[in-house]
Amino acid sequence: MSMTDVLTGWTFTRSIRNNTEKHIISALNAAVDCLPLPVLGMDFAGGSELINHGVVKWAGNLDTYFTRSRPYRKNDQATIESKNNHLVRRYAFYYRYDTSAEREVLGRLWEQVNVKPSFLTPTRKPVGWGTDKAGRPGRLYDAPRTPLDRLLDTDALTKTQKTDLIAYRNQLNPAAITRRIVELQDVLIRLAKDKTDQLYLTQIPSILPDVHKGVRLRKAS
Repeated sequence: MSMTDVLTGWTFTRSIRNNTEKHIISALNAAVDCLPLPVLGMDFAGGSELINHGVVKWAGNLDTYFTRSRPYRKNDQATIESKNNHLVRRYAFYYRYDTSAEREVLGRLWEQVNVKPSFLTPTRKPVGWGTDKAGRPGRLYDAPRTPLDRLLDTDALTKTQKTDLIAYRNQLNPAAITRRIVELQDVLIRLAKDKTDQLYLTQIPSILPDVHKGVRLRKAS
């Protein structure tokens, strides 16, 4: 499960066993506890794992408004859908993970990965439309800033919270985080690569002839 804050770009990712109500709500609770900003509302994709009575009740108990994307409108979820590629698949690959050991490694991986985009990675946000020197229309973007910098500019945090977040950011070692991510990725590769490759091969028919059946030749007339 991935979540992102529209205003700041702060990101939270967590792997769960499956998409049953119990695990979905567990991930949502973890997100609310981990995010430094107050969660006032959530907008979900249209899947039944998120649009159901249990999640609606959960949001109501937190006094959090609940919205959903429109059917057949993929751009409604553009902010989070973009994370599927450069965040989820970039760091966790396309492998099949179906064991408790793999899920535990994924959990440790996301603890490291979540730090990079929120504390250390500047991003640009679109602020309007304009034209270039040739008169061609295009998007206008603000200056690159990290989600933490954008969050510090808001009134959502107390002075103490801002001080704690800045102190945490200042003690981070990007090189050490990257090394730890690579170590965990190596573990995931050892656990999942071979079985994923085998599963992939069984689903794709071979384009080569079956040598065990021999090669049939057309008889000369």
